Amino acid sequence: MCGIIGYVGGKEALPVLLEGLKRLEYRGYDSAGVAIHRHGKIITRKSAGRVSALEHIIAESDGESMVGHSGIAHTRWATHGAPNDTNAHPHCSADGSLAVVHNGIIENYRSLRTFLEQKGVIFKSETDTETIAHLIDYHYKDDLQKAVRTALLDVQGTYGMVAMSSKEPGVLVAARKGSPLIVGVGKDEYVIASDAAAVLEHTSQVIYLDDNEMARISPEGFRTTTLDDIPITKDVEEVEWTLDQIELGGHEYFMEKEIFEQPRMLELCMKGRVDIREGAVYLGGISDFARELVRAKRFILVGCGTAWHAALVGEYLLEDLVRTPAETEYASEFRYRNPIINDGTMVLVVSQSGETSDTLAALSEAKQRGATSLGIVNVVGSSIARETDAGIYLHVGPETGVASTKAFTGQVMVMTLLTLFLARRRHMSQRALDHFLDELTKIPGHIETILAQNDTIKEVAQANIDKENWLYLGRGYNYPVALEGALKLKEISYIHAEGLPAAEMKHGPIALISDGMPVVFIATKGSQYSKILSNIEEVRSRGGHVIAVATEGDTQVPLLAQHVIFVPDTPEPLQPLLTVIPLQLLAYHAAVLRGCNVDKPRNLAKSVTVE
Repeated sequence: MCGIIGYVGGKEALPVLLEGLKRLEYRGYDSAGVAIHRHGKIITRKSAGRVSALEHIIAESDGESMVGHSGIAHTRWATHGAPNDTNAHPHCSADGSLAVVHNGIIENYRSLRTFLEQKGVIFKSETDTETIAHLIDYHYKDDLQKAVRTALLDVQGTYGMVAMSSKEPGVLVAARKGSPLIVGVGKDEYVIASDAAAVLEHTSQVIYLDDNEMARISPEGFRTTTLDDIPITKDVEEVEWTLDQIELGGHEYFMEKEIFEQPRMLELCMKGRVDIREGAVYLGGISDFARELVRAKRFILVGCGTAWHAALVGEYLLEDLVRTPAETEYASEFRYRNPIINDGTMVLVVSQSGETSDTLAALSEAKQRGATSLGIVNVVGSSIARETDAGIYLHVGPETGVASTKAFTGQVMVMTLLTLFLARRRHMSQRALDHFLDELTKIPGHIETILAQNDTIKEVAQANIDKENWLYLGRGYNYPVALEGALKLKEISYIHAEGLPAAEMKHGPIALISDGMPVVFIATKGSQYSKILSNIEEVRSRGGHVIAVATEGDTQVPLLAQHVIFVPDTPEPLQPLLTVIPLQLLAYHAAVLRGCNVDKPRNLAKSVTVE
């Protein structure tokens, strides 16, 4: 959640900070603010709303006052306190000489606030972050890094934070615990950010701060230490993404771009991993744990939101093709339960960002109980990637749209490859593996075929967007797809939707069906095809408006549905890679037609790094 950027260098800081905020706005857009060091003072501007509102306020004020070569900025997803001007970051000390931006949650901020109020501090906001600003100021004695370190010793919770003081021109101090921060190392300039998207315009060379680490940045260079003031040497790494990948590239929204990127991204995901000629799957990231994975007695898959849906597909794959017990857990529940972790338990941790707070906590819980952990993430160098025992990257490129699309198909593809890797080593014949690999290589082309129906899917959305309640129904491998389709519609169009196993509809939810209610069926050919036809009949008899995703060449489903979207035929375990595409497009067009901001849906942010 939230976006942080800080800059020190030879350029004017304000344009760098504002451009960085725009690239980070998908992480939060309730309010925004910026602080610039100028002539021994910190000049701050803040505004509720989007970064554009902040730009307007700056333009209306004295622009010269914001000229400087170091500063910090923030775009907020509200936790403590309403999204208004006062609660926007940066937050300052009483005399305005010190400013702080912060992601995360300070769990003991109330007791800290009481302590500071007893010392005479008057608070202006409702936020937990303002407590940090005053606490650092309380400890400040002409050494900002020491003051930050001392203050954080009293802080409980999570933070990615950056502080600046008017008394130390050009100095920024950053610290991290549970919320990501990276330092971009450019030519005579440095950019601190919560996300590589804000750094790439200036440099692709970065260092990743780990938990309980600090960095002091100045025009002379940077120094990294632990919170205990032990110097540490950090490797400078290359960000694998390019600036072009985080641009819209002619699309109206990032979500649209990312939906249409999926054929190419899945090719990249498979590149170097699928060898048709040898009939093999190669997964270098797990090579050291291959034997342990093959001998696993049980898999637990954890994730949140879309990642949980992808993990559920993974559960079906592992049990069906590897014949090993598997279960999918919500990361947010797993961390507070008393989970059973026996010898031979393998925990698969699924997250696009690799920074999801609940998923990181679930990983920590699993590791404490002795489980071997495997990360399935997209962002190289992320916390989950570093903290798991082994892992597989998605390699689908940066995902900026808040509603995840290509990360879902990337996660499903990676779990399919992992399943085939294990199944061949357990009991799957070479002939069966060859068949699956051949079909996998066809998936990108099949998706292109589905994307070519974009205009038809838009018409389906147009015909149904006046309905405020939808059902999504699927069986077997397509049940998780029904859940994902319903989530997409809810996230960006604000239409209430519910995903269910099709057979469960008659055990209660059928009472919801009224005349004209849209009911989306994933009704592809497979082991339960005849059953799904019966479910469609049940909906039709009660006046439901059937939208069906069916296999090319099907002649029965078109007789039962008002709308049919066809997908190419593929083996049942691979169908989620195809059947989710029409549902992504359906949600996208519904949101656009209803006038919603697809990339910045209300109340949501991309990477949930708070509890």
